[in-house]
Parts: sequence; structure tokens; C-alpha cells
Amino acid sequence: MNPVVHFEIPYRDADRASAFYAKAFGWKATSLGPRMGNYIVVVTAEEDVVPEAPGGAINGGLYPVKEGWPHQYPSIVIGVDDLALAMDRVRTAGGTLLGEPMRIPQVGDYVAFLDTEGNRGAMLQPKPRA
Repeated sequence: MNPVVHFEIPYRDADRASAFYAKAFGWKATSLGPRMGNYIVVVTAEEDVVPEAPGGAINGGLYPVKEGWPHQYPSIVIGVDDLALAMDRVRTAGGTLLGEPMRIPQVGDYVAFLDTEGNRGAMLQPKPRA
């Protein structure tokens, strides 16, 4: 198997996008500058958050396209400790929530959002482990 080891999110305004993810999720952004195509590296965790996975890999999923649903594009799901608080941080940072949170049985509570650049993302407050 080949694990997911990186993600990329497009932006239109580098400062605005970096500020959104810093304010909403505490990510640390470092611009590599014009010589590196104005790429921005983001650090989302100080330590491995999936220690039982080989190499700290993250998992993903596939979903069927649903007629009439908005923003059905590749996205990332960000784990949060408190979904209500995270929703407030997304709004405060300039993002837009897409609907109301939904409970996913045996998984946790989930809600999608748009960042300041129009990219779709989602947040998941995992169900506590037994």
C-alpha cells in the first residue's frame, strides 16, 4: 500500500490562506518564497498523531457524487477536540460552514466548511475510544 503522506490546498491570497489555517486550527505556515514558486509549507502537528500506523500515515476515503450537493472536490478532514469551538474558530477566521454537523456512527461528529480561498475541507470530532 502507498500511504497518504502530504496534502496540498490551493490559494489565491497567501497571507489570507495562511492566516485562516493559523487562526482556525493553529497550523504553522512557512513561505518558501518566489524561488520555490511561492509554495507554503504547513505544519499541522508537532508529533505523530497516528503512532500505530506505519510512518504515521493518515487515512482517507472515497465518497459518491450526490446530485445537487455543493463543493464535491478532493478535500481534507481535520481532527478537532471540540467541534462547536472549532466551528466558531472557522467562522471567526473567515470560513463558511457547509450545513450542520452530522453524527457518523462509531466515528464521531463531522461538518464541512469552505476556507477563505473557497476550498472545501471538513472537521471531525472523533468519538472517544473505549
